[in-house]
Amino acid sequence: MAKKTKKQARKAPAVAPAATPSTTPTMTTSAFAPGLMTASRTSDAEFKPDYSATLKDLKRIGMLAGSFFIVLVILSFFLR
Repeated sequence: MAKKTKKQARKAPAVAPAATPSTTPTMTTSAFAPGLMTASRTSDAEFKPDYSATLKDLKRIGMLAGSFFIVLVILSFFLR
């Protein structure tokens, strides 16, 4: 196995900004979409998915896998 080594990060050269702050237009999130943050918080709180069908399927898959494993172990004793 190869010896692990850490790679050193290269530092980017310092570049002077092309435009001065007074000539660059800026936009805040409150000016762009004032209700954006509150809408995302409420939608996260309301999202409650129902996984009951998925849990049933997982239980059924687990039971089938366990029963197949038991059948294979039992068959291994008879087929020796």
